[in-house]
This record gives sequence, structure tokens and C-alpha cells, in this order.
Amino acid sequence: MPHTILTRRALLAVLALSAAAPQAAPAQAQDPSRLSIERIFASPEFRLQSLPAVQWMNDGQRFTFVGDDGDLMVEDAATGTRSVIVDAALLVPAGAAEPIDIEDYQWSDDERKLLVYTNRQPVWRANTKGTFYVWDVAARRLTPVSTAPGWQQFAKFSPDGGKVGFVRDNDLFVTDLASGRETRLTRDGGEQIINGTFDWVYEEELGLQDGWRWSPDGRRIAYWRIDQSSVRTFYMMQETDSLYAQPVALRYPKAGTPNPIARIGVVGAEGGETRWMDTGSDPSVLLARMEWAASPSEIVIQRTNRIQNRLDVMVADAGTGRSRVLFTESDSAWVDVGDDFRWLNGGRQFLWTSERDGFNHLYVYNRNGSPARQLTRGEWEVTSVLGIDEKNGWVYFGATEEGPTERHVYRVRLNGRGGVQQVSRERGTHVAALSPAGTYWLDFHSQAGVPPVISLRRPDGAHVRTLADNARVRQTLEALAIRKPEFIQVPGADGVMLNATIIRPADFDPSKRYPVLMYVYGGPGSQTATDAWGGNRYLWHQVMAQNGYLVVSVDNRGTGGRGRDFKKVTYLRLGEHEAVDQVAAAQWLARQPYVDAQRIGIWGWSYGGFMTAFSMMQPGAPFKAGVSVAPVADWGLYDTIYTERFMRTPQENPEGYRRSPVGEAANLRGKLLLVHGTGDDNVHFQNSVRLANALQAAGKQFTFMAYPNRNHSISGGPTSAHLFTMMTDWVLANL
Repeated sequence: MPHTILTRRALLAVLALSAAAPQAAPAQAQDPSRLSIERIFASPEFRLQSLPAVQWMNDGQRFTFVGDDGDLMVEDAATGTRSVIVDAALLVPAGAAEPIDIEDYQWSDDERKLLVYTNRQPVWRANTKGTFYVWDVAARRLTPVSTAPGWQQFAKFSPDGGKVGFVRDNDLFVTDLASGRETRLTRDGGEQIINGTFDWVYEEELGLQDGWRWSPDGRRIAYWRIDQSSVRTFYMMQETDSLYAQPVALRYPKAGTPNPIARIGVVGAEGGETRWMDTGSDPSVLLARMEWAASPSEIVIQRTNRIQNRLDVMVADAGTGRSRVLFTESDSAWVDVGDDFRWLNGGRQFLWTSERDGFNHLYVYNRNGSPARQLTRGEWEVTSVLGIDEKNGWVYFGATEEGPTERHVYRVRLNGRGGVQQVSRERGTHVAALSPAGTYWLDFHSQAGVPPVISLRRPDGAHVRTLADNARVRQTLEALAIRKPEFIQVPGADGVMLNATIIRPADFDPSKRYPVLMYVYGGPGSQTATDAWGGNRYLWHQVMAQNGYLVVSVDNRGTGGRGRDFKKVTYLRLGEHEAVDQVAAAQWLARQPYVDAQRIGIWGWSYGGFMTAFSMMQPGAPFKAGVSVAPVADWGLYDTIYTERFMRTPQENPEGYRRSPVGEAANLRGKLLLVHGTGDDNVHFQNSVRLANALQAAGKQFTFMAYPNRNHSISGGPTSAHLFTMMTDWVLANL
């Protein structure tokens, strides 16, 4: 299942706040108050403003971003003055007629050079390969990082800005910018061996893509080496582009089968032999994180065992490879791997987050692994570290202190004195990007039914000015005959109250009875009942409300924001607690005087597709119809890292794996629409084929729609419009 990792300099430009880019010209709506599939998916009406590739400059007073015309802009935070810092028209490679596009970029530490990333291409689901150029700001000169054939990945300046390292064809290279000389550091990269980047499962489930790091002095490089030779190959079929179907090969470790073997090595930036770090003798461990230890001589490695209920934080000597464990996090269920490890106090201490008291909170540790102090506490969750202002002694973080449906920005003193301060103001969801000097932060804020606003704020949260208000989209929404989502609570199967949202038709009359369409995801640590903009899926839910449906989404047990015990109650039994909670919520809805109890449906995608099918197979399920998109139909078909984190292996937990839509197919109640892309590399089309086979064997009728060669997102060209039109028509006909 997808995991999103936000790097320090990405500054949240990839937040899921934007609607998908339009695929066609605007549709001519007959009634501006009515939504349609064409308006949502085939027009620019709901395209959101953003600040593409925004990055703070070193002084903390200015930030850069890619402007509407493709130029790299710089804005002064104090005055709001904007100017062009790199004219895109000048970025013309030698021998080319047209300039390159700035799709992403990185400043050198001295900000005299710019590393420009262009022509991005997908590897798995992300565009992680392309072409890199260096722009010398003073000389106004554009130079390719490499002239050798092949795509480049994860190029980065050395700390002194004199070199650029990168990955090509699963090997590491370094280019000296003064001489143009290119040095190859590894030589065994290929289909089985991956250096400096990752295989499918490490990227998908550990959120890792960039697999190498410059040492602080720029003399060495630490990198992951992934050996996937023991991982079996799964074949998808490409059946539309040739007379004979062509297999598409993907090494994919399914639950209980061998994992790729990871190692971490250190090699000189000028070449030479790799020194391998000692991470133990167990080849099944996962090396989930690695960074230099605020010095050029040591590396910090986070190592977890295969079933992920033990996480060791280790320090390895970069010269000898010898390692030691600083401390260990363990749990009777699983330990989440995060990105909140930050060095403090010149490398003498570090920041850490842990669920050890039942809720995820901030801690400071000494370099030797001993705990120094706990910074936050209470029955609420720290969701992310957003930035550290060491000069003034603050750490900024996101948390749920106002309740699990919201996300606010807080700060607390690094010395542990004083209380937690909330610095975001408005209700809803806030994510911050702190400037290096701690003088400002960018606030990405949205609410349920309200598109995002990007604003500049001072450390205490005081508003400086708005940078992107999405006023046009707001005005379009205000003209629609819709109601914003309402937040309610409904009882779950064990009596615990579950957070939920409900969208009512604009002309809702409580004396009438309405059909209900429930939307579910429900996976471990996830949430759908959140006070945040929901993008195109939210807009489609409003289409259904305009067609007379109540749209309800319930966060069952196992979801996030409510502490360790609420989340981990599902351990070893994925789907059981979650499905009975969805059934209990549906039964509660059926008792409401404004609900037509004979017309309750459910739909979901991915884990939500699994939840849809599985919930419809539970005793007492009141669902008349359901739409299951790209479902995991049998956990034995899904990957090792995700599945075994929550279920252990099939060999250890056979009964847990048996409880699945495939295993329970004979119990299906209601009409089912099954949808899947045949090119889905994440949840394989095989899942829906197995489910179809089981339903047919049980004599259950259902509807099946396959999207040829489409991946897990089932998108591209007119695909989204086709999918949601088909889903709309099916729900209207069957619910």
C-alpha cells in the first residue's frame, strides 16, 4: 500500500492537495450548480494553485519556486517581492533548439549552482529517472551531469558543490564538475543487483527511492545495495499492442516468500573498494533507514526484523564497518518506521518519536542511546516533525491534540521546559515547511470541502500574507448546489465511537428517506474522516449527493490518530475488526429515520476494495450493493513487507490469511461491481481473477470491469472519466 515520504527540501509540494491535471478542454456545463464527471475529470475547473518545487534559501528570508512561465522565481518573505532568479529561456543544452523544463531542482550548499532535473520518467509508480543539468548562476552556463547514454537518478551535489553523484543503470557514478570526468563507483548493478536505489517492495512499503548519501566532508558515499536474485518474478500481460500477448516481468516478493537482501556500504568518492557495514547475520532483516551520523566517520542505520516488531537503531563505523546498537524499539504487534530522526546539539543528541506510552510522542536521546527527556505527552499523536529551529530552541511538529480529524502545527522547547504551543490557527488540516533560520514557515491549510490555501506565517503562527488562495476554485464550489461534509460519530461493533463524515444532498429533508453510499479505506493507520480537502474523489461524492445519496465515510478500528491500541487491535487479523465496524456503522445508519434501510451501499479502492468485498461477506451485512476497486482479495497475494508487518507470514498465521474475500466468497451478500487494472503492479490483477473464480464457484453473480494495462491508479487519458462514469451509472442502477 502506498506510503509517502516528504524530504526536508521538498517542502510538501507533493501534498495530496491538488486535483488531477485535466485531460481535455473545459466541458460546457448546462447548469453551473450541477457537478458532472466531465467537469471534474475532463476540465480545468478544479485545478488548484500551488508553488511547484518550493524551497527555502539558506538565509531563511527567501524561497524559490517554479513560476507559471517555467522560470525559477525567488520571493522575499518579508516584502513579498518576486523576481526571476533563473530565466528558463536560458536553459538550452548545447546543440538543442529548445530550453529544458525545470521539473525539479536542487541548490548547491553555497547557492552558486543549480542542479536541474528534467524529462522525468517512471520507474515503478514515481518518476524517478530523467536527465540532470548543472546551471552555473554566475557564468550563466548549462552543463549536462553526464553525456553517457542512459537515464540518471537521484543526482546530488557534493557538500562543496564541486561534484555531482548519481545513479545510472543501478550503479553509482560521480562527475567532477571542473574537469567533467565521470567515475564509476560500483560495477555489479543490473536487473538482480541494485546500487543506490531500490527494488519495488522497498520503494512501495518503506518509502525509499534515493538510496545513497554523501558524507558530510564529501569524501565518501554511503549506499544501499539490494540483491533481489532470490525474489521470484511476477508476470503481468500486455495484450493490446501486439499480435501476441507480451509478459511484463516484475520481481515481487509475496507474503511468506524470500525478501530482497539489503546491505549498506561505503565507497570513496574517487572510487575504490566498498566497505560493508555489519548489520548482522540475518539476511531477512530490513534496512529501513540510513544517514550519516552528523560526522564523516559514522553512519546511523535503522534495522528491523522481518516481521517488524523490533527496530534497532545502530551506529556503524564507516571505516571499519563495525557496528553497535544504540537502542531498540519493540512492540507486541509492529513498530512503524518513520523519518523523525534529527540530530541536535552538534550531533551530541537526536530527536526520536515513539509509541511507547500508547501514543506517538517526541523524545530527545543522547548520542549513546540513552533517553534524555520526553518532550510531548498526552492522549494525542505527533504525526510528523516539520522542522527544527535549534538557534531559538524549538521543534515544530504536526499533531492531533485538537482531535484525530484535524492536523495542527505545534512547537515545543527542545530543552523540555514549558508546554506545547499551538501555532496554527484555523480549524482543519495544516502542514508546515519551516525556513532554515526558523524565521518563517509555509502553511499548507485546507478543510473538508474547502480547497487549500498556502500562506506565509511567523514562528508564532501570525499571518504574513497569502501566497496561493485558490479563489477561483472556491468561487466555483460556492456556485454548486452542495453541502460541505459534516463530522459525526457512529458506534462500532464493540461500542467504541467511530469518527465519520456525512455529505447530505443540498436539499436534504430529514422527513424523507435517502439511500446511503459508504466510502471506506480502513487500512492500518489511515484515515478518511479528516477535516481536509479531498480532491476529485470528494467531488465525485458530491456528484452522488446531487443524485440523492447520503455519502458516509467511517474510520473503523485500526485506523490512525487515536493511539497505539486503537490502531493495532487488528494485528494478525486484517479485516475482521474493520469489517464488523463497517457493518455496525451501516446497521446504525439503517436505523436513522432519514435513511432508506433497503438501499445502503459501500465502495472503496485498494485496501478499501478489500474492505468493501469483505464487509459484504459478514453476517448481518445490510449492503444492497458495493463497488470494489483494485482489491486485495487474498493477503497471500500481497507483498512481504506490508502484509507481514500486520499479519506475520502465512506459515505463522494460516487462519488469519484464510479470512479473506477469496476465502469468504460464498458469503457475499448484495450486488458487487469488481474493477481492476490489468497492469496493476501493486495489487495484482491476479487478486480480482482469484476473487472472480471463487465467486463463480460459489454461484455468486457479479459485474466485472477490467482496464487494460492500467496500473493501481486506473488513470491516464480519458480513463478516470470512463471509470467514474461507469461507477456512477452502476450505483444509480443498483442502489
